Amino acid sequence: MGRVSMLPSRLVPTLTRAILEGKWPWIPAADTLLDPCYLFQQQTSPRPLFLSCAQCSNHQEPKQKRNLSEKKLKRYFVDHRRVFVTGGNGGNGMSCFHSEPRKEYGGPDGGDGGDGGHVILKVDKHVRSLSSVLSVYRGFDGEPGGSKNCYGRNGDCLYIRVPPGTLVKEENEIVADLSQPGDEYIAALGGAGGKGNRFFLTNDNRAPLTCTPGQRGQERVLYLELKTMAHAGMVGFPNAGKSSLLRAISNAKPAVASYPFTTLNPHVGIVHYEGYEQVAVADIPGIIRGAHQNRGLGFAFLRHIERCRFLLFVVDLSIAEPWTQLEDLKYELEKYEEGLSERPHAIIGNKIDLPQSKVNFPQLQARLEQKVIPLSALTGENLEELLLHLKELYDDYVETEGKQGREPLNW
Repeated sequence: MGRVSMLPSRLVPTLTRAILEGKWPWIPAADTLLDPCYLFQQQTSPRPLFLSCAQCSNHQEPKQKRNLSEKKLKRYFVDHRRVFVTGGNGGNGMSCFHSEPRKEYGGPDGGDGGDGGHVILKVDKHVRSLSSVLSVYRGFDGEPGGSKNCYGRNGDCLYIRVPPGTLVKEENEIVADLSQPGDEYIAALGGAGGKGNRFFLTNDNRAPLTCTPGQRGQERVLYLELKTMAHAGMVGFPNAGKSSLLRAISNAKPAVASYPFTTLNPHVGIVHYEGYEQVAVADIPGIIRGAHQNRGLGFAFLRHIERCRFLLFVVDLSIAEPWTQLEDLKYELEKYEEGLSERPHAIIGNKIDLPQSKVNFPQLQARLEQKVIPLSALTGENLEELLLHLKELYDDYVETEGKQGREPLNW
């Protein structure tokens, strides 16, 4: 160590001095480092160098983003999906001849291939969103034919479960409307199985060698759109209290907060009546002025109102001139679809527990011919009147459907 200390400091760089003075724990002391025996050991064994590199290396490769599993996809609400579907391929036909002892020319006995499986969309009432629908589906292939005239097994059908109210489009054209539980639509046909050489046996050709391959399955690109199926749809501006009202009259638990656009996805709650009757009420996300021009949430949620049999207009009574809210809501609905605002409906004045609401309510009622139901979703005031009026709207809907020979929507 004395020999090292005698070196001029200006001739020894900082890093070298740190190594020689033993400040780094993975570097040997200076006396050991300058020992010829130690240098000979390092030339014959690279282990200390390997350990030092492993200790100094803190770099880690960046983790790749994981794909969401189907279980996690179900947590998110999705109301539109692009799906590429392919039917299963048909199995190939077999070319072979019958063979057994003392029968040299037994004739052709190649079987046909099995048909490919279809890809089928099926309505399941327990499915509420298109979140579990994947972007690519491929049907099961048919098995090839066998000897002794054995046919190949057909491919199984692949079922894609979708919620009620799903529209199927292909190139902007509606090809199917799946509205009732159990409805099915063949999205992609499976290919036909190939023919074995037995099929080509004729009087002129007693030993055909020809067999055909199976056909490829049908390929299609489909667009699925969900329109929420409910009896009643609550329509209102953001922060009108629609979610709070749905929580008050049903067991649904949509998010409630004091900022606009708390509800970003439609929620459906079930109101139970005597006689096991159930009325489905949908909480549609807030509509703003210009929604028919795709402003705000726009078309993404206006289409959910189309399938509602009757409407509940929710007006915030605490805002000045509350009648303008109703006028704007009807205007947006009428611009989106003619006649939508004329469906059977009820007008609800929410937040009647606030002082300003009690001042605005008589002015609102004076401007409207239809009765307004004042209530408070927070305190539960006058909820009974809403439930009775909701039952009347439902009974009228059931009666109308019965006269037209149609089955009412059941939940």
